[in-house]
Parts: sequence; C-alpha cells; structure tokens
Amino acid sequence: MPPSELDASFAALSDPVRRALVSRLARGEATVSELAEPFALTQQAISHHVGVLRRCGLVEQRREGTRRPCRLRADQLALVGGWIDEQRRVWDDRLDVLTRHLEAQ
Repeated sequence: MPPSELDASFAALSDPVRRALVSRLARGEATVSELAEPFALTQQAISHHVGVLRRCGLVEQRREGTRRPCRLRADQLALVGGWIDEQRRVWDDRLDVLTRHLEAQ
C-alpha cells in the first residue's frame, strides 16, 4: 500500500465515529440513514464521515434505484491490517532478541 494511501486510511480511522461506521459495515451493507441511526448526529454529518472513508478507499457506495448502500472494502482494510501485522512482527523479533540478550546476562 503506498504511504499516502496508508496515511489517508489511518487518518480516516483516527476518528471514533468512522471506526464505528467501519465496525457496523463489517456486519454488512447499510445506507447512510441506517448508519446514522445509533448516532446523535445528522445524516449530513454521517455522509461526511462516509465520504472520508470512501476517499481513502475503505468504503464504497453504489446506486440501487433510490438507495445508495455503503459497503466496507475488506481488501483495503486488510492492507492496513497487513501493515500493522508487519510492524508487530518486527517488534516481536526485536523483543525476542532483547529477551535472549537479558537471559544471557
């Protein structure tokens, strides 16, 4: 994943409302009005958050007559998760080296 896309994804996910929207969309498609139901926010505010998630590629929206369901792009989310997993592996390796060093002392 190019650094600019990764930056945009992390910036989008830094907001708790957008993380909640991603969690909701992980359970299945929903329209903006359906996404707005549990929040004390306007549909416009939710539309803004969905737009941020769309621009970074984590969500896509399509037309279905008058409906515009949103769905999570799991492939994009997996790329973000892959970067996190790689960082975890690096730190696990470093901590293993430190552990061996301390045990040798």
